[in-house]
Amino acid sequence: MSIRVGIFGYGNLGRGVECAVRQNPDMELAAVFTRRDPASVKILSEGVPVLHADEAVSMRDKIDVMILCGGSATDLPVQTPAMVQHFCVIDSFDTHAKIPAHFAAVDEAARAAGNVAIISVGWDPGLFSLNRMYAGAILPDGCDYTFWGKGVSQGHSDAIRRVKGVKNGKQYTIPVPAALDAVRSGANPELTTREKHTRECFVVAEEGADLAAIEREIKEMPNYFADYDTTVHFITEEELQRDHSGIPHGGFVIRSGKTGWNGEHQHLIEYSLKLDSNPEFTSSVLVAYARAAYRMKKEGMLGCKTVLDVPPAYLSPKSGEELRSSLL
Repeated sequence: MSIRVGIFGYGNLGRGVECAVRQNPDMELAAVFTRRDPASVKILSEGVPVLHADEAVSMRDKIDVMILCGGSATDLPVQTPAMVQHFCVIDSFDTHAKIPAHFAAVDEAARAAGNVAIISVGWDPGLFSLNRMYAGAILPDGCDYTFWGKGVSQGHSDAIRRVKGVKNGKQYTIPVPAALDAVRSGANPELTTREKHTRECFVVAEEGADLAAIEREIKEMPNYFADYDTTVHFITEEELQRDHSGIPHGGFVIRSGKTGWNGEHQHLIEYSLKLDSNPEFTSSVLVAYARAAYRMKKEGMLGCKTVLDVPPAYLSPKSGEELRSSLL
C-alpha cells in the first residue's frame, strides 16, 4: 500500500514536496491544505483535493503522514504540536537555538496522541546535522565548522518578510572566504559567528514605510541577524523579480581532526551541497523522512524524533536485503 502524504501549506516548499512525492513510487499525494481560498490554488497533481487548512483534521483517516510546509518564525511552533495530535508529521523547523524547546512541545503532544513527529528535517538542520555527528564520533580530537551559502535562506527570508513595512524580500547567506580557507588549511581557527558569515538582504518596502526602522529591526533580530554583519538593500519589486527570483543555496560541513598516539596525523572530513533549488531539495529530504515516520509508527514508536534518531535504512524504499547487496 502506498504511503498517503498530506501537504500542509502550498508555497515553495509545498510545491517541492508535491514534485518529490511524484518521484517516489511507494507514496501518493492524498490532499493539499492551504490557508488561502482553495479555489485559488492550482496544483500540478490531477485528482488530488485542495482543501482549506481548517479541514485537515477531517482527513485524519486518509493521511499517513502530514508534511508541514510553514515557516519557522511563527507557523511551525504552533502548527506542529497541533497537527501531531491527529497525524504523524514532518517539519523543517530551522531556528537552531529554539530546537530543544520546539522538540519538547512536539514530543509532549505526539506522545499523548500516540503519533510520531520528526522535526527540523532538511539539510541544515538535517543532513548537515548528521554529518557533524558522524564526523565528531569518528574524529573526537577535532573541530567542527559549518559554512552556508552563498545562497538564499528560506527561513531568514521569511523572517524579514514578516517585519512591519516589508512587502517582499530575499536574504543571502555568504561565507567569509578567508575563514573557509583557514579551516581547509587545517589551522583549526577559533571563529566567531560574525567571522564565518555575512548576511545580505534585498528588501521591497511598502509605500511610505519607515526604511530606517525596517533596517534596524532586521539587523537587531535575535537568532537571525543580530550576530552577523548584515547589509540591507532596498530595491523595487521589479528588481527583486529580475535579479533575485531563484532560490539557490548550499554549504559545507568540515571537521578537522587528529589521530595517532600523539595526534601526529591530521585528517579533514568535508561534506558539501550545491543546490539549484533550496526548497525542492529540502522537500526531497522531508519526503524521505516521511517514509521513516510511517515505518516508525508501524513499528509502534511514538513521540518526537530528529534526524539523529532515525536509522538511515528507514529513509530508503529499498529492503534491507537490497541495501546490503547494493550499497555495502
